Amino acid sequence: MLDAQKNDMSFEQSIVPYFTSSNEDASDMSDFAKLLVAGAKERGLALTGEGGLLTDLTRQVLQTALEVEMQEHLGYERGDRTKPRVENYRNGYSEKTLKTDIGEVQIQIPRDREGSFEPATVPKHKRRIDGLDEAVLSLYSKGMTTTDICDFLSETYGTKLSKDTISKITDGVVEEMSAWRTRPLDSVYPVIIIDAIVIKVRDGSVANRPVYVVLGITTEGLRDVLGLWVGPTGGEGAKQWMGMLTDLKNRGVQDVLIACCDGLKGLPEALSAIWPEVTVQTCVVHLIRNSLRHVKRKEMKEAASDLRRIYTAPNEEAALRALDEVEGIWAERYPAMIASWRRAWTEFCPFLSFPPEIRKIIYTTNAVESLNARYRKAVRKRGHFPTELSALKVLYLATIRRVKNQTNPISKIIEWNQVFNTLSLVYGERLERR
Repeated sequence: MLDAQKNDMSFEQSIVPYFTSSNEDASDMSDFAKLLVAGAKERGLALTGEGGLLTDLTRQVLQTALEVEMQEHLGYERGDRTKPRVENYRNGYSEKTLKTDIGEVQIQIPRDREGSFEPATVPKHKRRIDGLDEAVLSLYSKGMTTTDICDFLSETYGTKLSKDTISKITDGVVEEMSAWRTRPLDSVYPVIIIDAIVIKVRDGSVANRPVYVVLGITTEGLRDVLGLWVGPTGGEGAKQWMGMLTDLKNRGVQDVLIACCDGLKGLPEALSAIWPEVTVQTCVVHLIRNSLRHVKRKEMKEAASDLRRIYTAPNEEAALRALDEVEGIWAERYPAMIASWRRAWTEFCPFLSFPPEIRKIIYTTNAVESLNARYRKAVRKRGHFPTELSALKVLYLATIRRVKNQTNPISKIIEWNQVFNTLSLVYGERLERR
């Protein structure tokens, strides 16, 4: 180690015993934090950046760990004259700059005469601490471009990474994403919810491409994103749906009880071809929104209240009577509102045959809409993606990212036991196949 480091024990070195103490009580950690803050104030230090307290502390901890590793490698401590002469011994240091999420850290890597020392704390050729990679992936999943991330790290932490380095970090998730997209699935899903968003991808020229997402509800009541697929330019089609649903079946999904979707062309037919017993249910909330699209704002509340009589009816016969009544009130002013309900009736009416517990689950695709909102936020700043793979990386990271105090894609449905018991009464034998 440098002579200055030998002769001048720094504040950071003096608090290392707190960091390595065997006593892990919360009170000791509180004392440690207070000592950090007091020492920083006394010396006028910033917490991060060049010369910052946490930066220097990180340097000292890493340096200490490297020295311990070298001692274990050689089998004796520095300056120990009691050991017999050995062939391998210390051979100075080499400088290395590490990029961390609190800034750049300069450390001294111990060397040995034989060149056989392989440190685990800071492996050879590694110039970034794992926390920085995690920070880059988190920023990437939130929609920041490689240029945005470079600028953010430079301005916030004084850490400079090239756009190529950022791309290499994000490319590290490709193998993990491929495994996730091909993982085995459950044999039976009580409910799956299917939707699509549109992104822009450059493929010769920039074009709109649909991205399909399938959210499944397991027999344990857990929501899980089953997959993401980027479709061709031109939107949905039966061929695309068949390929996507066949992929799900090949990964183990042998039966789906209820499939919720929003009027996606060709999807009901494809679902019935893959799972003949499936009940295809249109999203009621989407149906309401679409039918109210052309209603004047001042009349929207009244119209929505009248439509509620349709989807809260106890059975199909009562719902048809309610639709006739609503038609008598609104058809002259808003014929398109009534026509949208008539067109969607075949996919809507299964909803009316379910008890309240199941209606509550399939009433809306809000769960997948929340996921799509996360996707839209991630792609909004980008304009377009250079490749399909780059788009999938962002959407995959947005899918697996957990956000505190927010609804996350994988979560358990409240009061699922009651819902499952009701599903068992309606679909008993099919649920037993799981």
